[in-house]
Amino acid sequence: MARKRKPTADPLSRRERQIMDIVYAKGRATAGQVLADLPDPPSNSAVRALLRVLVDKGHLQHETEGKSYVYRPTRDRGQASAAALSHVVQTFFEGSAVKAAAALLDANRQQLASDELLALEALVAAAKEEGQ
Repeated sequence: MARKRKPTADPLSRRERQIMDIVYAKGRATAGQVLADLPDPPSNSAVRALLRVLVDKGHLQHETEGKSYVYRPTRDRGQASAAALSHVVQTFFEGSAVKAAAALLDANRQQLASDELLALEALVAAAKEEGQ
């Protein structure tokens, strides 16, 4: 198995995100499986190059099975999503979780169901309790 690297903070390109989504959904995937699932796929060599970049960035690792590399994420989806969200909050909302939450709520105001609003209220109440 290849050496595990710490993922970089470099933002992922659109194609890199698509590849990561595919690998996360499958749990593990070969270049051929990724190529088959990509929308408007590039060439096989382009997919392999992107997989190499994701390994170099520390987002994927690979092991050899027969003649193929099988790629797996280096961290679980929850860790990756928390890191991505943190990056978005820092980049677009001056590090403010309140500004990010307000923007998200404003953008989705008409789409939130009452049970989702209740869940948000419970999270805010729990955060208040922890802060006291």
